[in-house]
Amino acid sequence: MSEGQYVQVRDDLRLHYHEAGSEHPETVILLHGGGPGASAWSNFGRNLPVLAKSFRVLAVDQPGFGRSDKPTEHPQYFTHSADAVVGLMDALGIERAHLIGNSLGGGAAVRLALDHPGRAGRLVLMGPGGLSLNMFSPDPTEGIRNLARFAAPPGPSKEKLEAFLRVMVYDQSLITDELVDERFAAASAPDSLAAMAAMGASFARPDTYEQGMLWREAHRLRQRVLLIWGREDRVNPLDGALLALKTIPRAQLHVFGRCGHWAQLEKFEEFNRLAIDFLTDGGKS
Repeated sequence: MSEGQYVQVRDDLRLHYHEAGSEHPETVILLHGGGPGASAWSNFGRNLPVLAKSFRVLAVDQPGFGRSDKPTEHPQYFTHSADAVVGLMDALGIERAHLIGNSLGGGAAVRLALDHPGRAGRLVLMGPGGLSLNMFSPDPTEGIRNLARFAAPPGPSKEKLEAFLRVMVYDQSLITDELVDERFAAASAPDSLAAMAAMGASFARPDTYEQGMLWREAHRLRQRVLLIWGREDRVNPLDGALLALKTIPRAQLHVFGRCGHWAQLEKFEEFNRLAIDFLTDGGKS
């Protein structure tokens, strides 16, 4: 893992990020998912050097994850993360960036595009939280139930984390002992557990609950949007894409078979080609 860099975006929040491809004029920001032990590197470490052949790429540890600070007093999480990313852009002198977001990171990318439309270019969203609305699948899904079990009494364990990770993917060979050990070490730290609890609570707060219901605002997006889904996604199932595809004016949908919630890893080469093409001339619509 590369060491990465830090930037102070608020008095109480310093973000950690990895950067590559600084010679390119266009910037792409990568926003990871929200499972226990998630980070920019765990979600996008392999993709970073490939995307950096075409763009300046920043893979950001969202607030509460990775090496970023973990404040527990914050607004609704999508808003919290989106505003933090805009703060990072301001600090680095980036006026506008394309956004690639997986799951929780997809939700943060959508909130950023809605609240700061001039700062967001094209969006690549893989099973995005908040935008996905189950039409046929049970809710909560298997993946969300396993996520909730991780920190539930009697507390976190490697067994519960492995059960969660195995729901993430179609290809079970991706879930190695090394991955479980690495993610458990990060997820079980006291500050990580506190940040995860605060994040969950922020989605249930009555006064800001609707900020998480991104599907209700999807029609306001004016950016070109590429929705990417794994056919076997057990966290945000494929039917969750239908309303977003219907209501986002400039949306397209790509579905990978034999793929779960981590399209950027399970369909590594195809995903990279698809994203690069969409973020350049192939994204015209």
